[in-house]
Amino acid sequence: MLRSLIKASVAASRRAVAWNFNDIAPPAEQLLYRFASAADLSPWEVYSDHEHGGLSKASLELNKEGGQTGVFAGTLSVDIHDDANIRMKRSGFSGMRTSHEDDILDLEPFDTIAFRLKGDGRVYVSNIRTENWIGGLGASASNTWQAFVFAPAGEWSVVRIPLTKYLPTWRGKIIDSNQALNAARVTGMGLSLAADGGPEEAVQGPGQFRLELDWIKAMREFGGTFEHF
Repeated sequence: MLRSLIKASVAASRRAVAWNFNDIAPPAEQLLYRFASAADLSPWEVYSDHEHGGLSKASLELNKEGGQTGVFAGTLSVDIHDDANIRMKRSGFSGMRTSHEDDILDLEPFDTIAFRLKGDGRVYVSNIRTENWIGGLGASASNTWQAFVFAPAGEWSVVRIPLTKYLPTWRGKIIDSNQALNAARVTGMGLSLAADGGPEEAVQGPGQFRLELDWIKAMREFGGTFEHF
């Protein structure tokens, strides 16, 4: 009887230690988004200058040529409708973003955002929206952080961006801020592009674009390791 009780107690202790270790040692990576089905694409919405009088067009659809991937594609135009909103200062941009800001992502255990994608030679911008350190949810209380995504044309690549590379922005412009990215309260993510800008080797100017997406993950690549005690 006593021997059985001791054995059961030791087994329970081992389970508790294992549970505690798994709790304090998060996985090395976390899948954030897949693009393998219509359900995977449903959290995303597409936008462009077309909504403000521009002529750019974009869509996000499943790969029609087979394979479980999503395709963000369209045409960038720097032209504007004759009756466009006179406040529109530039055109030639498009993007895709998650639309449900009430779904909070806690990325604090990670230090890197990774994308498996097939590019077209253009430069894209990765956008992370975070809840402000002070205040609640909502567009007025959120911050936007951006980093460049560049992948060679026509081949699958895994692009890794350290969170430290994301810069605070306001309406696409980098701002001077001492505030840190609130990785524990990520309210949304997105990808965007514009006809102008980017390194010399990148495709620039108006015309077609196509970005094929497999997944987006959060990874822990530069942090310390967890050890058993």
